[in-house]
Amino acid sequence: MSCTKPCSVDELLRNPRVCIVLLNWNGWRDTVDCLTSLQQLDYQESQVVVIDNASTNDSVLRIRERSSKAEIIQLGQNLGFAGGCNVGIRHAFDLGAKYVWLLNNDTKVDPGALLAMVKMAEVDSRIGAAGSAIYDMSRPRRVLTWGGGRVSLWFGRSSHCTKETSGDKLAYLTGASLLLRREALQDVGLLDEGYFMYWEDADLCFRLRKAGWKLAVARESQVWHKKGASLGQTSTFDLYVWTSMVRFCDLHAPVSLIPTVIAAARMITKRVLQLEWTRATRLFQAIVIDPSRKRTWLR
Repeated sequence: MSCTKPCSVDELLRNPRVCIVLLNWNGWRDTVDCLTSLQQLDYQESQVVVIDNASTNDSVLRIRERSSKAEIIQLGQNLGFAGGCNVGIRHAFDLGAKYVWLLNNDTKVDPGALLAMVKMAEVDSRIGAAGSAIYDMSRPRRVLTWGGGRVSLWFGRSSHCTKETSGDKLAYLTGASLLLRREALQDVGLLDEGYFMYWEDADLCFRLRKAGWKLAVARESQVWHKKGASLGQTSTFDLYVWTSMVRFCDLHAPVSLIPTVIAAARMITKRVLQLEWTRATRLFQAIVIDPSRKRTWLR
């Protein structure tokens, strides 16, 4: 159902089925809090599926104890963000969902968050992805990102937009809250599992736009995010950001060497200036010294 005029709530709730995909890895407390907030959604045709990405604690048991209605798919190994979400997306297709809402488990949502995105997508059938206004959970009025942000293909970096911005001015929508149209995913493919973590949302949005799909941000879709809960500021975080950025630039930048070299210098220098010697050393070893890490620009 696509509306050529503003849709009423009744019209919207009559048809579009949405599957909400949460990815959990050892974060059952956050997941339970998120599921609790989802129970207040004013959207009836939705189903939640939790993908447990091979947690090493008792997350699955804890979630089942506290959220008996949530469907849980337990994976045998950690597939990363893209791989785990793709399991949920394929399951959503099996359930007949028209839309898939990828939502970080460390979020809480406004009751109207989903309806606002679906309404926007139903008005324009060329919208392939819609995002939310995402706020800081610890400072509820502070905007973390208005749907997504911009990417510099010459400097190998991305930046969130924190002021109200239309989707056509954004390079990507963040995967923290991302409503995806089934037809668009079937057109361009699912998340690229070559990204274990980070940059996979930007990659998908680049592919969507290249194929003629639009990005949009629903201003009434409000989500509060616990910033940094997914991994935290660690050396592992640095390495995931680096390797994913290299892949992204290799696929989308006019010349991948320039942004990867600039980004490497920037990241290492930042850690040195912050006196974070361990993180700086690990980055230097991974980027400069370790010959086992393939340099995409040398292929």
